[in-house]
Amino acid sequence: MNTPALLLCDFYKTVHSEQYPEGLTKLTSYFTPRMTRIEGEDELVMFGLQAFIKQYLIEYFNDNFFGKSREEVLAEYNRILVYTLGKGCYEDDKVGELYDLGYLPLEIKAIAEGTLVPIKVPMLEITNTNPRFAWLVNSIETIMSCSLWHPMISANVGYKYRQIVNKYYDISVNEDVPRARALGDFSMRGQESLESATKSSAAFCLSFLNTATVPAIPFLEHYYNCDCTKDPVAYGSISTEHSVMCSNTSVDGDEATMLRRLLTEIYPNHSFSMVSDSYDYWNLVDNLLVECKQEILDHKGTLLVRGDSGDPIQVVTDTVFHLWEIFGGSVNEKGYKVLDPHVKAIYGDSITPQRAEAIYEILIEKGFACNNVALGVGSFSMQCLEEDGLFKPFTRDTFGIAVKATYGEIGDKPLMIFKNPKTDTGNFKKSQSGLCRVYVNDNNKITYEDGLDRFTFPQDKENLLECVYRDGKMVKEQTLAEIRERLHKGGF
Repeated sequence: MNTPALLLCDFYKTVHSEQYPEGLTKLTSYFTPRMTRIEGEDELVMFGLQAFIKQYLIEYFNDNFFGKSREEVLAEYNRILVYTLGKGCYEDDKVGELYDLGYLPLEIKAIAEGTLVPIKVPMLEITNTNPRFAWLVNSIETIMSCSLWHPMISANVGYKYRQIVNKYYDISVNEDVPRARALGDFSMRGQESLESATKSSAAFCLSFLNTATVPAIPFLEHYYNCDCTKDPVAYGSISTEHSVMCSNTSVDGDEATMLRRLLTEIYPNHSFSMVSDSYDYWNLVDNLLVECKQEILDHKGTLLVRGDSGDPIQVVTDTVFHLWEIFGGSVNEKGYKVLDPHVKAIYGDSITPQRAEAIYEILIEKGFACNNVALGVGSFSMQCLEEDGLFKPFTRDTFGIAVKATYGEIGDKPLMIFKNPKTDTGNFKKSQSGLCRVYVNDNNKITYEDGLDRFTFPQDKENLLECVYRDGKMVKEQTLAEIRERLHKGGF
């Protein structure tokens, strides 16, 4: 992408500098989830801000604005706007003035990433630090909004699945079995773009360690101060696919030959997943696995038998039951059956929260521990919700996310800025007014107060909105480990 940094926005943002009140020296805006369209979900995981700041406000602006010549910046800025908006309808002096300053005169305060933030509570505050650049605050609204809502929702998806895992593991699984390995992200190929897939998987990895999205790991390393050679950032898995299974069957004339090769030649010391429904899934489970039973038991890893079609609830639970009949296993400390460690069931197609719960419910009802299965979350669950047979895609409006200006100053005169449309029948477009303080109330709930200004803001009281960025530099950084610990209250 080579878009001029100041043009990472809607067109109308380029002309707002001349529309603000004359003499405006201060503008403050808040990023807020204003409502929820998901029943039972009234909190949003704070995540993605640090990556956004580093990627765009620092790296992109340094490379595509401050790192270029003044003449080049102005020429490209004017070239695009002259031939799209028209000459004379925008100010380019502001661009040159910002370039000469040499940094973005902005301050961002935010709730710590990994915090579950209630709906209607501001998650971050952005304001200008130089009185000549009040216009700059909301000029980055567009890129900020489109960069943040998706990873936050994906973080919510991961957290919801983790709550499901915790619930059923509490009942049926030994405490020493890692819950962060119960599910994995399989969504990359079905996401809207590479960037979407990367950020979404990184967000999912706040709650789980398994992902098929390789770029999520360098993304987390680069933006969240971790190292996959030293830290449990995320893990991949060895797996076959249909092209592998079908091409070998075409050569061998059967599936058993390939299974034996996988067990004894290719991965004799490693666990792997084998997609098993290329032809006749139940024949493979009930006959070929029996035929290869000794090789499986001699194998120094786990064979994960993967269904990829049919009713996921029935396929994955019946697979566990069939594997128990073939290979047996043991009974854990909580009294539930655990398959022989050489075999396990895995399913990654069309898993939803409802289906995950149904799978776990059936396993427990039949006396089986829930860690007998591994589940993959595909693009379906990462991008939409199924309710009453209808698919509801996740968008920015799922939580009514918006960045709205609420406070300004002209000289030392405070301006209370707010939006309150009478036509807003849903009562979610009303903004805060004035400066906001976010704090934990007496009921241990995160809430806020607004209506404050620079002179009345209580400096001696708690404010969860802490400065993370100021004048082109990160002021406070968080690690992936810290974010996970905060989200899961130390129980990652």
